[in-house]
Amino acid sequence: MQSGGANREPKQLRSATELRRTAHTPCYVALALSLRRGHALLGGLCGLLAVVAVGCGGDRQDANEDDASYEVTVVDTSFPKMQRLAEQSNLAITVRNDSDATIPHIAVTLKGLERRSENPNLQDPTRPVFVIDGVPVAIGGYQEVKLAAPGGGETALVDTWTLGKLKPGAKKTFRWRLTAVHAGPYELSYAVAAGLDGKAKAVGPGDVQPQGQFKGTISARPPASRVADDGVTVIAPAP
Repeated sequence: MQSGGANREPKQLRSATELRRTAHTPCYVALALSLRRGHALLGGLCGLLAVVAVGCGGDRQDANEDDASYEVTVVDTSFPKMQRLAEQSNLAITVRNDSDATIPHIAVTLKGLERRSENPNLQDPTRPVFVIDGVPVAIGGYQEVKLAAPGGGETALVDTWTLGKLKPGAKKTFRWRLTAVHAGPYELSYAVAAGLDGKAKAVGPGDVQPQGQFKGTISARPPASRVADDGVTVIAPAP
């Protein structure tokens, strides 16, 4: 597993700041942008809850964020290097607050879930490499589908999740369940932040933002899955 070596971004999580400027971004624009970049329609609907809260008059997730730096360590990461089409895999990133103050919003941005197609006939050249799986949940007594991503961590920032406050010395793990949908080499990169407004910064050794990569290959051969004797469980061999 590789962790580090990626280029620093000038400002943490600033690339999508416009999505959170409620004074300049109409609610319906934020909603449209969120849907357009969604990895699954049903999952995108779940993410709308966060967008509505931020862009339509709810409490801002970056409210009262201090201009400060917090020492953060990525203590563990896991994601299979070799994968197959239509195969589900778990991605996990565990971080620890090594500073003396509570981090306001520990967050992770995950990039590389999509690729840009070279087909000139496509209206939208963005195509998925991995999709975030859905899990059935009961909401208000009805069965719905929710993204298998960090629970409650949806934000108005593209491909960014937060798990809220992180006390000194405490650890939290970001988890996703992904399915590979495009064969070939893949590269996922992640960056850790201490807030959602760019003021609270996560830093590691050398005052560099904690970040890393997952690299591997997705085989074009789908897994040889079979249904177990109970008629429900799907068994897939290891890649």
